[in-house]
Amino acid sequence: MLLPEIEGVISAAQVRQTAEAMADWQLPSGMIPWFPGGHADAWNHVEAAMALDTAGLHEPASKAYQWLADIQREDGAWHHYYVADGIEQDKLDANCVAYIATGVWHRYLITNDRGFLETMWPVVDRAIEFVLGLQTARGEILWARHSDGTPWSFALLTGSSSISHSIRAAVAIAHELGHERPDWELGGAQLAHVLRHVPEAFAPKDRWAMDWYYPVLVGVLRGQAGLDHMASRAADFEMDDRGVRCVSDRPWITAAETCECAIAYLGLGKADRAMQLFTSIQGYRTDDGHYLTGMVFPEELTFPEDERSTYSDAAVVLAADALAKATPAHALFSDHEFLPDLMNIELDAERSLNQSRHD
Repeated sequence: MLLPEIEGVISAAQVRQTAEAMADWQLPSGMIPWFPGGHADAWNHVEAAMALDTAGLHEPASKAYQWLADIQREDGAWHHYYVADGIEQDKLDANCVAYIATGVWHRYLITNDRGFLETMWPVVDRAIEFVLGLQTARGEILWARHSDGTPWSFALLTGSSSISHSIRAAVAIAHELGHERPDWELGGAQLAHVLRHVPEAFAPKDRWAMDWYYPVLVGVLRGQAGLDHMASRAADFEMDDRGVRCVSDRPWITAAETCECAIAYLGLGKADRAMQLFTSIQGYRTDDGHYLTGMVFPEELTFPEDERSTYSDAAVVLAADALAKATPAHALFSDHEFLPDLMNIELDAERSLNQSRHD
């Protein structure tokens, strides 16, 4: 299997070392915590599994997906945080639940294991149905449910953006297996429409970098609209070629956000800028292959202190693959034509209006 490698930046051996370091922290159950003794959430757990597959570590990735299948609730959800011996936080986060579709499709692209796809289909099916059960009449998807089923009262832009991508991955799985899910396509289209045109639908979190780049990363904003969007706040988040701030008002550069932002630029055709960002955080690499979560400038102090995290490791591996174009899944985030496109409800509405005028 061809591993991601970028000459002078990261070698295939280093990618493999990072994945092996992640696997070393995986629990016997299959759960991948943020760090030893820490918790796991389904979103970051899936991202870690994707990185393991990217580096050819298919057995620990299989264990990671099996863990999720084993603990999925009857309603299709997972709790927000798990620890080695149980549940740490019991709310049901829609974005964390949806991401299983992205991971399952990613693994299928790399392994071409149809048996895995068929086995995981009921897991994905239940998860997406749970998520769309939180969609409002306007189209946004509420952040979460309490464990008793009571929904949260607001939606988040980053989470809803990621969900829109996960729905497209779920549609790809359905198409591959011959299942029809028109409600998913409609729900995804309504969600994308709100993300593009109704900013007031989401709780204000504009100091966070992810609220800035995520609509571009997942292909909700493309082309010139995406370029204009990124340019509008680049000065707030990109710091002196050191990477991307987690929040606009703190000099804290984080490896994961920098890598995700790099992929967002790559999807806009800005490969040079993507490579600059990716290169900027290679100094966060530690001798064991893990990556520091973040660093505060100009003091150059690690924050949280000396923390290395599997989600940072995973973001590096996936960004390396996107840039190197090594695996069959490399374009999952960087080529917005790669997944099935959802119906364009703005275009459909315009066509209906024009038709009514002709009638």
